Amino acid sequence: MPLDERIAVVTGAGRGIGRSVAVTLSRSGFRVVLTARDVGQLEATAAACPAATMVVAADITAPDAPDRLFDDVETSWGPVDVLVANAGGAASGRVDKISDAEWQRMLDLNLTSPFRCLRRVLPGMRERRFGRVVVVASVASKVGEPYIAAYTASKHGVLGLVRSAAAEVARTGVTVNAVCPGYVDTPMTDNSVSEIAHRTGWSETDARSFLANKQPTGRLVAPEEVAAAVLFCVENGSVNGQGLNVDGGANQS
Repeated sequence: MPLDERIAVVTGAGRGIGRSVAVTLSRSGFRVVLTARDVGQLEATAAACPAATMVVAADITAPDAPDRLFDDVETSWGPVDVLVANAGGAASGRVDKISDAEWQRMLDLNLTSPFRCLRRVLPGMRERRFGRVVVVASVASKVGEPYIAAYTASKHGVLGLVRSAAAEVARTGVTVNAVCPGYVDTPMTDNSVSEIAHRTGWSETDARSFLANKQPTGRLVAPEEVAAAVLFCVENGSVNGQGLNVDGGANQS
């Protein structure tokens, strides 16, 4: 099928990595469905996309949100060929200081929501013998660091989900992969910088340099570099069940 007839859904498409992924897929010819909670941010992403877009404002953590999202897309445009499960968030805190509510929030956003999206989209992809699923995970899917236990647990979990789903669909023409960025130059990292500065008394400049230097390249990863890795997973049907690091070489495969 020509790319301009392919349909891609990007969750968390309002800003940061999600916006870059949406624009990259659009430039490659995909019709892109943009979803996040903030309509204004979604419209800004849509304005940057050269191909057709559909804006669907939704809280993807709501239990019925994935079903409603894909129902809307299928009714308006047709079956989904590509899912990029990008919506996510971070939280910091010592293990013994994490509340049940914060723990659950991380699981709901970073693990349960992608699971519900995969559960909804994979049957149709299997039936059509084509599909691409890419989850934007994190290097925290592979390595534990202090003070991000809830985030790390959720990201380890979603990489396990990717690997199991990939094994299930390997002979069906469908692939399921994860992209695992390090610290990316996004609003989420801006929040991390502010939190580090608040907790340590450092300046925000020093806090940002601290995160940049976690990558051997000495800089934050660009959102466009993560988007390029997502596109690679979409284009290559022999890449399946992988957690592709995009972290400047911090964690070598």
